Amino acid sequence: MKNRETLYLKIAKIIEDQIHNETLVLGDKLPSVRSAQKLHNVSLNTIKQAYLELESRSLIESRPKTGYYVSKSSQRTTALPTIASIDNQETENTPEELIDKVFGTINQTDVTQFALGLPGKNFLPIAKLNKGIINAVRNRSDAGTTYEPVQGSEELRRAIAKWAIVMEGKITEDDLVITSGAMHAVYNALMAVASPGDSVAVESPAYFGILQAIKALGLKAVEIPTHPLYGIDLDALKKVLPEIKACCFVTNFNNPMGFQMPDENKQELVKLITQYNIPLIEDDIYGNLYFGSERPKPCKFYDEAGLVLWIGSVSKTLAPGYRVGWIAPGKFKDKIIRQKLVQTVCNSSLYSDVIADFLEHGRYDHHLKTFRNKLYANYIQINRAVESYFPDNTKIAQPKGGFMLWVELDERISTTELYNTALTQKIVFAPGRIFSQYNQYNNCMRLTYVLEWNERVESDLKKLGRIIKNSI
Repeated sequence: MKNRETLYLKIAKIIEDQIHNETLVLGDKLPSVRSAQKLHNVSLNTIKQAYLELESRSLIESRPKTGYYVSKSSQRTTALPTIASIDNQETENTPEELIDKVFGTINQTDVTQFALGLPGKNFLPIAKLNKGIINAVRNRSDAGTTYEPVQGSEELRRAIAKWAIVMEGKITEDDLVITSGAMHAVYNALMAVASPGDSVAVESPAYFGILQAIKALGLKAVEIPTHPLYGIDLDALKKVLPEIKACCFVTNFNNPMGFQMPDENKQELVKLITQYNIPLIEDDIYGNLYFGSERPKPCKFYDEAGLVLWIGSVSKTLAPGYRVGWIAPGKFKDKIIRQKLVQTVCNSSLYSDVIADFLEHGRYDHHLKTFRNKLYANYIQINRAVESYFPDNTKIAQPKGGFMLWVELDERISTTELYNTALTQKIVFAPGRIFSQYNQYNNCMRLTYVLEWNERVESDLKKLGRIIKNSI
């Protein structure tokens, strides 16, 4: 297995070098998978893995029915966003009102929705989900009216444990608790590991929902500088570890920056929290939306002390409205179950049955493969559009998965003010200000690309680019 992995990376490196020394240039077509197989005398799967690896790094792109080509992103000229210097000073200018304004567009069908991380209907297997609901009702003698165990459906927990092969058997059905989506899991995890007044380390920028949960529980968020490719600055984190009670990070395809923390950094992070006996709440909701050849490991994989509370969900990938999530809380399991009993008692048994069936019979994996292909195609499109239509000094993140694009504009621009102008043009995005408790990221925005790509979307990005240029 090791040799095959080394082989596909070796082939990917050969092609990467050819791109960088311009033996292969923008628009050049690569050999077909079968031709490359004969050329390198390896298996088809090895070539496919090599091409997927190159795709994940935006060096090549696949075009339906025609093959693989050297991508525009391989000649990337835009800089990465700046690593923020965190000014941990309280400010009266809190972003709650701005968050409410952004979420107020959730049901507006006449806007182009770049703001919210909700997959468009064309990304979801609606017909199969409907069929699953009908089957669940038929197969249950109670029609889904009785309570489930507080820990959650045993069938669903078993299906999740079997499906989570990324954990290599380290998770069992008994380790899991079913929750009402990932944010319910995050909220419960924060309650379980910290008390009012305690400090919790988060990335900066951080998902605003996590910041809001920390504030609602009377906790204090400590923002840690974050690299747009590699994630949390571990040296900066180490300095504050003696002062904090917990960490809450999105390690794979973080929201909003899209980074994938390298495995060695994850191992070092787990080593640090174990040394200081500090829990890590790991929101891994985007982990299955990778652009590369394999799903990245979560920090939970390296956890031996039960300090990592690993969170997952189908809210971003399959059925947002079902509110089915889960948590592997380690040593905090009993506390999480008691809290859930007080809060929600149990989850919907019908939705649990539908998701368990999707996982058990391979439908979810099949769906995810299609989902990832659409996502990657959209990422290439939005990256190309931002490079083409936004000002030349725009800085763009380089996500390895997920569906968020973090964009940094000229520092003279306020994306909060820009938001109001764009809204009059029926365009919405997430202003950077909402991703920090402090007065930061005012010249940044988050754009989601999990929507049906069409002429209007392209046109509205062009329009947004004009609005930005006119505001300088």
